[in-house]
Amino acid sequence: MTWTETEYLEILHAERRRYAWVMRRHGALPDAEAREAALRNYPYEPSDAPYRGLVFHDEAWHWAMSAIHGARYPVEHPALLQPSPEYLALD
Repeated sequence: MTWTETEYLEILHAERRRYAWVMRRHGALPDAEAREAALRNYPYEPSDAPYRGLVFHDEAWHWAMSAIHGARYPVEHPALLQPSPEYLALD
């Protein structure tokens, strides 16, 4: 996917916010730790990175749930497969 730098940064910051929210709400991380986790999982990638933004192919919800419950969370916690209404209302 090709984005302008502005578009990329908007998506990056939005996904970081969503990931941190899930880590606070469902992972019980304190705010600072949730933000740090979001930065680790959504690092800035330069515009010439070959797979820039590949992490955006799934919702931050998915990546955070995988971090909290493991890769099998869809099987072991099927109720968490779809993002919550509160998550969907974030912006």
